Amino acid sequence: MDAWTLFFGFRGRINRAKYWLALLILFAADAVLSALGYATGKGMAFQITSYAVNLAIFVSTLALGIKRLHDRDRSGWWLLLFYIGPFLVGFAGWALLWATAGSFGDVRMVSLFMLRLCLMGGIVLAIWGQIEIGFRRGTVGYNRFGADPIAKGEHRWSRPRRDLVIEAATNAPIDR
Repeated sequence: MDAWTLFFGFRGRINRAKYWLALLILFAADAVLSALGYATGKGMAFQITSYAVNLAIFVSTLALGIKRLHDRDRSGWWLLLFYIGPFLVGFAGWALLWATAGSFGDVRMVSLFMLRLCLMGGIVLAIWGQIEIGFRRGTVGYNRFGADPIAKGEHRWSRPRRDLVIEAATNAPIDR
């Protein structure tokens, strides 16, 4: 896999090591960009360059997350749950608290409890997403998104051959 496909391709699978290495490279690029901005005084040209580089880093983190989810045999749409879900759950807690702002007594206590519950739920959802994407091993062998990225040599494609599956389904003798 070349660098362009690693950072900006949304298809295929990557293992945990490539994921963390790519995130380290993106972090280093962002740190260099910040140091350069601090040294140059953050003029208009730097701000435009900074926006472009940060947009590229954002798209790259989306692509890396989707490929890690593909390695876990999950759709890329799960990334929406892991990135936006914690904010929505936390916002629901704040909205409930705001709706009962003028209340007192039991209603206020329940709304504060629900706020805490929603904030904890958002934190749990974010931690689950990080564990799912960054720390759990991918599917062993072939899955619907491609070959196992850490399989060795000829065993890389562990999906059965199509002609053997068709012959077995038609009860025809299989040549070996």
